[in-house]
Amino acid sequence: MADFGEIFEAIGDFGLYQKIVLFALSLPNLFIVFLFSNMIFFDSDPVRRCNTDWILKADPSLTPEEQANLTLPQETDGTFSRCEMFVPVDWDIDAIREYGLNETTECQNGWLYDKSTFEATIVTDFDLVCSKATLVGVTQTVFMAGIVVGSLLFGPFAESFGRKRATQIPVVLMFLFNITTGLCPYFYLYSLSQFMVGVGYGGFRVNCIVLASEWIGTTKRSLGVLVGQLMAAMGQCILVAILYFIRHWRLAQLVFAVPNLVVVIYIWFIPESARWLQGRGRTEEVKQLILRAAAVNKRTVPESLLEKIVKNRTVEKGGLQVIIKSPVLRKYFVTIAFAWMVVNLTYYCLLFNMANLGMDFFVMQVSFGLTELPAHLLCIWMLELLGRKTSLMCTLLMGGLTCSVILAVPRSNGVAIGALAITGRFFMVSAGSICNVYVQELFPTSVRQTATGLGSVLMRSAAMLSPLLNMLAVFYWGIPTIVFSSLAILSGLLTFLLPETKGRELPESTEDAVDPRNGTSMSKTMHMHKDNQPICSTKL
Repeated sequence: MADFGEIFEAIGDFGLYQKIVLFALSLPNLFIVFLFSNMIFFDSDPVRRCNTDWILKADPSLTPEEQANLTLPQETDGTFSRCEMFVPVDWDIDAIREYGLNETTECQNGWLYDKSTFEATIVTDFDLVCSKATLVGVTQTVFMAGIVVGSLLFGPFAESFGRKRATQIPVVLMFLFNITTGLCPYFYLYSLSQFMVGVGYGGFRVNCIVLASEWIGTTKRSLGVLVGQLMAAMGQCILVAILYFIRHWRLAQLVFAVPNLVVVIYIWFIPESARWLQGRGRTEEVKQLILRAAAVNKRTVPESLLEKIVKNRTVEKGGLQVIIKSPVLRKYFVTIAFAWMVVNLTYYCLLFNMANLGMDFFVMQVSFGLTELPAHLLCIWMLELLGRKTSLMCTLLMGGLTCSVILAVPRSNGVAIGALAITGRFFMVSAGSICNVYVQELFPTSVRQTATGLGSVLMRSAAMLSPLLNMLAVFYWGIPTIVFSSLAILSGLLTFLLPETKGRELPESTEDAVDPRNGTSMSKTMHMHKDNQPICSTKL
């Protein structure tokens, strides 16, 4: 039976075919980060006041300042109330000026919003302020819940129906409900659309990484996994630039749907994972895909190798039960899932707490986006130089220690705290990227998608806990930092439990995964079969 180390030596470890597949699967990451625009930018609490145009019937010549002075109560700091107004009266303007208004009520005719930053947001369109302000948090939770459901749903789906379908369907979901989000006339329809967008996002992010990694050999696997991460980082920077010119959230949603339409069209032409097909016993389809990849890479495949592929009809059943029953796989999963959760908890605690870090929101957002690019590039270098285990350990420990230093800096020094937060996030982003590579190499093909999907569910669940953790700052401002920095250090130490997987072929069976000595290394398959005959004599 032929393993994929031999196959990739024959067709090319990272040839033109794999590069096309990688680009096709990574490009959507450049655009889907735009789906977070509502959460990051358009859920803001704008400057506003109650609409009190009723008084203009008494005197249409009133200036905005005079209108506010006559119709709005003042707060203790001298500013006008943003949620209350004086009860309208049927008096003439002279009587209003002479006697004044005293009885207050909630805003009765909507609000007048400051549009200097954004022309329209979901807050201003749906009036999610004052008594409805909590609904802003609901939209964030609904979107994150959709991501969790998508990760949970499309992980097992991919094990049963293939990586290809589990990648294509989420792309269509994101496109369709991205459009409906921008057209929704009511808040609850908007929330439902955001939930479905989240389902698509969670499903795609889980599957595109697995499908890409299963088509790439050992020498470029870390690069293949991280290209999608680099695209997402670039997309985050592009998002800020786009929103500088487009200040209306509905228009932004429709504009963001245009590049996704291109993805929806070409995503139907991506190939299925040959590893998954072989694991399901569909060897004829594996043979056709191998021949197609070899043709694009300008390689020839020996007939003897094709015969060995056809003879492999062993089907290994997968699923969560495989991970639960194996003590080794269970240990791997708990360790890597805990690291993933800590990374996301720290990431979102810092993201949602930007306003309290002492730096301008937009400056912080751009800084966070720009740090992701070098963070992913650093990962590519670290993974090849230091290996997976040491790289994950170093980034988690450095991230945790850097965040813990925030506690020693005076809160008045916003620049220093902001710099430490950005640095800590830099290391945690790197750790998250390493987890994406590591999880592919720890688990066999039959459960790789399940492990990735369930890990993503736990990771997103940790993100949903970040606002609750930040709320503990009311008791002491440093509690959130103490918690996530300590967990990061603990996770870094637990990485000792994982094996090194650098240079190993992806495990095809549970036996390969639990015993590293069974994994085929590059040195074992470099140019030779077991009979010491060259695998391929055709040049690139």
